[in-house]
Amino acid sequence: GEKRQFDFKPRSHVELCEKLKLVDFERATKLSGSGFVLYTHWGARLERALIQFMLDLHTLEHGYTEVSPPFLVGPHCLEGVGQFPKFADQYYAAQEGLDPATLGRLYLIPTAETPVANIHREEILAEAQLPLNYCAYTPCFRGEAGAAGVGTRGMIRVHQFDKVELIKIVKPEDGYAEQEKMLANAERVLQLLGLHYRVVLLCTGDLGFASARTYDLEVWAPGQGSYLEVSSVSNCEDFQSRRMNLRYKTAAGDNRHPHLLNGSGTALARCFVALVETMQQADGSVVIPPALQPYLKAERISP
Repeated sequence: GEKRQFDFKPRSHVELCEKLKLVDFERATKLSGSGFVLYTHWGARLERALIQFMLDLHTLEHGYTEVSPPFLVGPHCLEGVGQFPKFADQYYAAQEGLDPATLGRLYLIPTAETPVANIHREEILAEAQLPLNYCAYTPCFRGEAGAAGVGTRGMIRVHQFDKVELIKIVKPEDGYAEQEKMLANAERVLQLLGLHYRVVLLCTGDLGFASARTYDLEVWAPGQGSYLEVSSVSNCEDFQSRRMNLRYKTAAGDNRHPHLLNGSGTALARCFVALVETMQQADGSVVIPPALQPYLKAERISP
Protein backbone atom coordinates (compact mmCIF):
# COMPACT_ATOMS: atom_id res chain seq x y z
CA GLY A 1 0.00 0.00 0.00
CA GLU A 2 0.93 3.65 -0.31
CA LYS A 3 2.23 5.53 2.71
CA ARG A 4 -0.95 7.01 4.18
CA GLN A 5 -1.24 10.78 4.53
CA PHE A 6 -3.17 11.90 7.63
CA ASP A 7 -5.19 15.09 8.12
CA PHE A 8 -4.66 14.67 11.87
CA LYS A 9 -1.67 13.76 14.02
CA PRO A 10 -1.54 9.94 14.10
CA ARG A 11 -1.56 8.41 17.56
CA SER A 12 0.97 5.84 18.72
CA HIS A 13 -0.07 2.22 19.13
CA VAL A 14 0.29 2.61 22.90
CA GLU A 15 -2.30 5.39 22.97
CA LEU A 16 -4.61 3.55 20.58
CA CYS A 17 -4.34 0.25 22.45
CA GLU A 18 -5.12 1.92 25.76
CA LYS A 19 -8.03 3.94 24.39
CA LEU A 20 -9.56 0.93 22.63
CA LYS A 21 -8.61 -1.46 25.46
CA LEU A 22 -6.73 -3.72 23.05
CA VAL A 23 -3.73 -4.23 25.33
CA ASP A 24 -3.29 -3.84 29.09
CA PHE A 25 0.36 -2.81 29.47
CA GLU A 26 0.23 -2.21 33.23
CA ARG A 27 -1.23 -5.59 34.12
CA ALA A 28 1.18 -7.35 31.75
CA THR A 29 4.02 -5.77 33.75
CA LYS A 30 2.35 -6.87 36.98
CA LEU A 31 2.22 -10.44 35.70
CA SER A 32 5.66 -10.83 34.12
CA GLY A 33 7.71 -7.63 34.34
CA SER A 34 8.69 -5.38 31.45
CA GLY A 35 8.67 -6.59 27.87
CA PHE A 36 5.43 -8.59 27.92
CA VAL A 37 1.97 -7.97 26.45
CA LEU A 38 -1.53 -8.74 27.76
CA TYR A 39 -3.97 -8.64 24.85
CA THR A 40 -7.56 -8.00 25.94
CA HIS A 41 -11.00 -8.21 24.31
CA TRP A 42 -10.76 -6.89 20.73
CA GLY A 43 -6.97 -6.87 20.97
CA ALA A 44 -6.89 -10.61 21.71
CA ARG A 45 -9.38 -11.25 18.92
CA LEU A 46 -7.37 -9.14 16.47
CA GLU A 47 -4.17 -11.03 17.31
CA ARG A 48 -5.94 -14.35 16.79
CA ALA A 49 -7.49 -13.11 13.52
CA LEU A 50 -4.07 -12.08 12.19
CA ILE A 51 -2.60 -15.49 13.01
CA GLN A 52 -5.46 -17.36 11.32
CA PHE A 53 -5.36 -15.06 8.30
CA MET A 54 -1.63 -15.64 7.80
CA LEU A 55 -1.84 -19.40 8.26
CA ASP A 56 -4.73 -19.70 5.80
CA LEU A 57 -2.94 -17.53 3.25
CA HIS A 58 0.26 -19.56 3.36
CA THR A 59 -1.38 -22.99 3.46
CA LEU A 60 -4.35 -22.51 1.14
CA GLU A 61 -2.85 -20.09 -1.40
CA HIS A 62 0.92 -20.49 -1.15
CA GLY A 63 1.08 -24.27 -0.74
CA TYR A 64 2.85 -24.61 2.61
CA THR A 65 2.19 -27.54 4.94
CA GLU A 66 1.20 -26.37 8.41
CA VAL A 67 2.92 -27.88 11.44
CA SER A 68 2.55 -27.11 15.14
CA PRO A 69 5.90 -27.81 16.82
CA PRO A 70 6.97 -28.02 20.48
CA PHE A 71 7.79 -24.68 22.13
CA LEU A 72 10.66 -26.30 24.06
CA VAL A 73 13.61 -27.84 22.21
CA GLY A 74 16.98 -29.37 23.07
CA PRO A 75 20.22 -27.42 22.55
CA HIS A 76 21.03 -29.57 19.50
CA CYS A 77 18.18 -27.85 17.65
CA LEU A 78 19.60 -24.41 18.44
CA GLU A 79 23.03 -25.61 17.32
CA GLY A 80 21.55 -27.02 14.11
CA VAL A 81 20.21 -23.66 12.92
CA GLY A 82 23.26 -21.72 14.12
CA GLN A 83 21.75 -20.01 17.16
CA PHE A 84 24.07 -21.89 19.54
CA PRO A 85 26.73 -21.40 20.72
CA LYS A 86 27.10 -17.85 19.32
CA PHE A 87 23.88 -16.45 20.81
CA ALA A 88 23.51 -18.61 23.93
CA ASP A 89 23.01 -15.54 26.14
CA GLN A 90 19.81 -14.53 24.33
CA TYR A 91 17.51 -17.45 25.16
CA TYR A 92 15.49 -18.83 28.06
CA ALA A 93 16.80 -22.12 29.49
CA ALA A 94 14.24 -24.34 31.23
CA GLN A 95 14.71 -26.35 34.42
CA GLU A 96 12.60 -29.32 35.55
CA GLY A 97 11.23 -28.52 38.98
CA LEU A 98 13.96 -27.86 41.54
CA ASP A 99 16.63 -30.02 39.91
CA PRO A 100 19.45 -27.71 38.69
CA ALA A 101 21.03 -30.63 36.84
CA THR A 102 18.23 -30.37 34.26
CA LEU A 103 18.89 -26.68 33.49
CA GLY A 104 19.59 -26.29 29.78
CA ARG A 105 18.23 -29.64 28.65
CA LEU A 106 15.42 -27.69 27.03
CA TYR A 107 15.11 -24.10 25.83
CA LEU A 108 12.09 -21.94 24.97
CA ILE A 109 12.19 -21.38 21.22
CA PRO A 110 13.28 -17.93 19.96
CA THR A 111 11.50 -18.61 16.64
CA ALA A 112 9.60 -21.47 14.99
CA GLU A 113 12.60 -21.83 12.69
CA THR A 114 14.39 -23.62 15.54
CA PRO A 115 12.11 -26.69 15.74
CA VAL A 116 10.71 -26.68 12.19
CA ALA A 117 14.05 -26.48 10.35
CA ASN A 118 15.22 -29.43 12.47
CA ILE A 119 12.26 -31.70 11.66
CA HIS A 120 14.33 -33.76 9.21
CA ARG A 121 17.70 -33.52 10.98
CA GLU A 122 19.88 -36.64 10.63
CA GLU A 123 17.66 -37.92 7.80
CA ILE A 124 18.34 -38.72 4.15
CA LEU A 125 15.41 -37.50 2.06
CA ALA A 126 14.59 -38.56 -1.48
CA GLU A 127 15.19 -35.95 -4.17
CA ALA A 128 11.55 -36.30 -5.23
CA GLN A 129 10.45 -35.04 -1.79
CA LEU A 130 11.97 -31.62 -2.41
CA PRO A 131 11.04 -28.86 -2.06
CA LEU A 132 9.49 -29.19 1.39
CA ASN A 133 7.50 -26.11 2.44
CA TYR A 134 6.43 -25.72 6.06
CA CYS A 135 4.66 -22.96 7.96
CA ALA A 136 4.04 -22.75 11.68
CA TYR A 137 2.55 -20.40 14.21
CA THR A 138 4.35 -20.23 17.57
CA PRO A 139 5.01 -17.76 20.33
CA CYS A 140 8.68 -16.72 20.35
CA PHE A 141 10.77 -16.03 23.44
CA ARG A 142 13.80 -13.72 23.52
CA GLY A 143 15.92 -12.89 26.56
CA GLU A 144 17.24 -9.43 27.45
CA ALA A 145 20.26 -9.64 25.13
CA GLY A 146 18.01 -10.62 22.25
CA ALA A 147 15.43 -7.88 22.81
CA ALA A 148 17.42 -4.64 22.87
CA GLY A 149 15.35 -1.69 24.06
CA VAL A 150 12.83 -4.00 25.68
CA GLY A 151 12.28 -1.53 28.52
CA THR A 152 10.64 0.88 26.08
CA ARG A 153 6.90 0.99 26.66
CA GLY A 154 4.86 -0.65 23.93
CA MET A 155 4.98 -3.72 21.70
CA ILE A 156 7.99 -3.15 19.46
CA ARG A 157 10.66 -4.79 21.67
CA VAL A 158 9.24 -7.58 23.81
CA HIS A 159 10.36 -10.88 25.35
CA GLN A 160 7.39 -12.87 24.00
CA PHE A 161 5.63 -12.36 20.69
CA ASP A 162 3.62 -14.37 18.16
CA LYS A 163 4.99 -15.18 14.73
CA VAL A 164 4.06 -17.20 11.66
CA GLU A 165 7.23 -18.73 10.22
CA LEU A 166 7.97 -20.13 6.76
CA ILE A 167 10.60 -22.83 6.13
CA LYS A 168 11.78 -24.32 2.84
CA ILE A 169 14.09 -27.31 2.31
CA VAL A 170 15.18 -27.22 -1.33
CA LYS A 171 17.74 -28.48 -3.83
CA PRO A 172 20.81 -26.18 -3.97
CA GLU A 173 20.16 -25.13 -7.56
CA ASP A 174 16.65 -23.97 -6.59
CA GLY A 175 17.62 -22.07 -3.43
CA TYR A 176 17.63 -18.50 -4.66
CA ALA A 177 14.54 -18.85 -6.85
CA GLU A 178 12.70 -20.33 -3.85
CA GLN A 179 13.89 -17.42 -1.71
CA GLU A 180 12.25 -15.00 -4.15
CA LYS A 181 9.01 -17.01 -3.85
CA MET A 182 9.19 -16.89 -0.06
CA LEU A 183 9.76 -13.13 -0.15
CA ALA A 184 6.69 -12.71 -2.36
CA ASN A 185 4.66 -14.88 0.05
CA ALA A 186 5.63 -12.68 3.01
CA GLU A 187 4.98 -9.50 1.02
CA ARG A 188 1.49 -10.75 0.17
CA VAL A 189 0.54 -10.58 3.85
CA LEU A 190 1.36 -6.88 4.00
CA GLN A 191 -0.26 -6.16 0.64
CA LEU A 192 -3.57 -7.74 1.66
CA LEU A 193 -3.51 -5.80 4.93
CA GLY A 194 -3.01 -2.55 3.02
CA LEU A 195 0.24 -1.69 4.79
CA HIS A 196 3.04 0.37 3.28
CA TYR A 197 6.40 -1.41 3.39
CA ARG A 198 9.85 -1.56 1.85
CA VAL A 199 12.19 -4.44 0.96
CA VAL A 200 15.81 -4.16 2.12
CA LEU A 201 18.59 -6.42 0.80
CA LEU A 202 21.05 -6.72 3.68
CA CYS A 203 24.72 -6.01 3.11
CA THR A 204 27.24 -8.68 4.11
CA GLY A 205 28.07 -6.97 7.40
CA ASP A 206 24.42 -7.07 8.52
CA LEU A 207 23.75 -10.72 7.63
CA GLY A 208 22.83 -13.18 10.36
CA PHE A 209 25.37 -15.79 11.40
CA ALA A 210 23.77 -18.57 9.32
CA SER A 211 22.57 -16.58 6.30
CA ALA A 212 24.09 -16.28 2.82
CA ARG A 213 21.50 -13.73 1.64
CA THR A 214 18.71 -11.97 3.53
CA TYR A 215 15.86 -9.65 2.61
CA ASP A 216 14.18 -7.64 5.37
CA LEU A 217 10.59 -6.49 5.07
CA GLU A 218 10.03 -3.24 6.95
CA VAL A 219 6.51 -1.94 7.45
CA TRP A 220 5.69 1.74 7.97
CA ALA A 221 4.23 2.64 11.37
CA PRO A 222 2.91 6.23 11.16
CA GLY A 223 2.51 6.61 14.92
CA GLN A 224 6.19 5.81 15.34
CA GLY A 225 7.22 7.78 12.26
CA SER A 226 9.52 4.92 11.31
CA TYR A 227 9.77 1.54 9.59
CA LEU A 228 9.59 -1.66 11.66
CA GLU A 229 11.14 -4.95 10.59
CA VAL A 230 8.41 -7.60 10.41
CA SER A 231 10.19 -10.27 8.39
CA SER A 232 13.63 -11.49 7.46
CA VAL A 233 13.72 -13.90 4.52
CA SER A 234 17.03 -15.78 4.46
CA ASN A 235 18.77 -18.40 2.36
CA CYS A 236 21.20 -20.26 4.63
CA GLU A 237 22.40 -22.46 1.75
CA ASP A 238 23.85 -25.69 3.26
CA PHE A 239 25.14 -24.11 6.49
CA GLN A 240 22.28 -25.47 8.60
CA SER A 241 21.82 -28.79 6.78
CA ARG A 242 25.49 -29.63 7.40
CA ARG A 243 25.20 -28.78 11.10
CA MET A 244 22.13 -31.00 11.50
CA ASN A 245 23.39 -33.73 9.13
CA LEU A 246 20.39 -33.40 6.82
CA ARG A 247 20.90 -34.83 3.32
CA TYR A 248 18.96 -35.94 0.28
CA LYS A 249 19.74 -38.68 -2.22
CA THR A 250 19.85 -37.63 -5.86
CA ALA A 251 18.47 -39.71 -8.70
CA ALA A 252 22.08 -40.71 -9.43
CA GLY A 253 22.42 -42.05 -5.88
CA ASP A 254 24.62 -39.26 -4.46
CA ASN A 255 23.96 -37.79 -1.02
CA ARG A 256 23.86 -33.98 -1.00
CA HIS A 257 23.05 -31.31 1.58
CA PRO A 258 19.90 -29.35 0.71
CA HIS A 259 19.60 -25.60 1.15
CA LEU A 260 17.42 -24.30 4.00
CA LEU A 261 15.42 -21.09 3.80
CA ASN A 262 13.49 -19.33 6.54
CA GLY A 263 11.30 -16.26 6.70
CA SER A 264 8.70 -14.64 8.91
CA GLY A 265 5.27 -14.58 7.41
CA THR A 266 5.08 -12.32 9.55
CA ALA A 267 5.96 -11.21 13.11
CA LEU A 268 2.67 -10.40 14.80
CA ALA A 269 3.43 -7.80 17.45
CA ARG A 270 4.96 -5.33 14.99
CA CYS A 271 2.39 -6.14 12.32
CA PHE A 272 -0.30 -5.44 14.94
CA VAL A 273 1.39 -2.10 15.71
CA ALA A 274 1.58 -1.08 12.04
CA LEU A 275 -2.01 -2.15 11.42
CA VAL A 276 -3.62 -0.15 14.24
CA GLU A 277 -1.44 2.90 13.56
CA THR A 278 -2.09 2.84 9.79
CA MET A 279 -5.82 2.13 9.97
CA GLN A 280 -6.63 4.58 12.79
CA GLN A 281 -9.30 7.20 12.21
CA ALA A 282 -9.71 10.74 13.56
CA ASP A 283 -12.38 9.56 16.03
CA GLY A 284 -9.95 7.04 17.57
CA SER A 285 -11.42 3.98 15.88
CA VAL A 286 -9.46 1.48 13.76
CA VAL A 287 -10.79 0.28 10.40
CA ILE A 288 -10.21 -3.41 9.68
CA PRO A 289 -8.85 -4.32 6.21
CA PRO A 290 -11.31 -6.36 4.08
CA ALA A 291 -9.00 -9.40 4.03
CA LEU A 292 -9.11 -9.57 7.83
CA GLN A 293 -12.81 -8.91 8.35
CA PRO A 294 -13.96 -12.56 7.89
CA TYR A 295 -11.57 -13.59 10.68
CA LEU A 296 -12.36 -10.77 13.12
CA LYS A 297 -16.09 -10.70 12.25
CA ALA A 298 -15.96 -6.90 12.39
CA GLU A 299 -15.28 -3.97 10.06
CA ARG A 300 -14.11 -1.51 12.70
CA ILE A 301 -12.96 -1.36 16.31
CA SER A 302 -14.43 1.69 18.04
CA PRO A 303 -13.91 3.28 21.47
